[in-house]
Amino acid sequence: MQLYHSPASPFVRKVLVTLRETGQIDDVEIVPASGTPLDSGTMPIFWNPLGKIPTLVRDDGPALFDSRVICRYLDTRAGAALYPEKRLWEVLTLEALADGIADAAVLMVYEGRCRPEEKIHDFWVEGQWAKIARALDVLEDRWTSHLAGPLDIGQIAVGCTLGYLDFRHGERDWRTGRDALAKWEMQFAARPSMQATRPV
Repeated sequence: MQLYHSPASPFVRKVLVTLRETGQIDDVEIVPASGTPLDSGTMPIFWNPLGKIPTLVRDDGPALFDSRVICRYLDTRAGAALYPEKRLWEVLTLEALADGIADAAVLMVYEGRCRPEEKIHDFWVEGQWAKIARALDVLEDRWTSHLAGPLDIGQIAVGCTLGYLDFRHGERDWRTGRDALAKWEMQFAARPSMQATRPV
């Protein structure tokens, strides 16, 4: 299999952590890809017409894209139980919440990267951060007991998203006022799979 990848992407990192946690990292060839909505660059548009990563090209079927689809496939392939049936809807909701934070954080980056400085819409950027802040508060107030449970895809998604906030938006200091979430993130970030996939 081939995984089209950029090390900065929180969605790619989620797939890489899943590969490591399920013992499948040696089953994939990592293929670098980069681009923006304005220039597809080396994105795998033949395999994914949306021009996005991650994209997983399989030997035995069509390419898969969107990190949620890829991670679910990898979990099924390995029988890893990252989507436990008894907690499935909670796990999927937590994954969606984490991915929503990452979506907003990536859009903030694109606003600065793809627009001329005089056309950057500061109110729009702050609107994205407001969504992120609300979601972080919900993680702090409602999800810490779940985060402390057995490993699942929701935890992996949250860990990768918080790492992306540090990487791209560290000056906003998401940890302030969220002590429980910050403590969990520090412990989760120490996992070998997270250490091996830290963006640089």
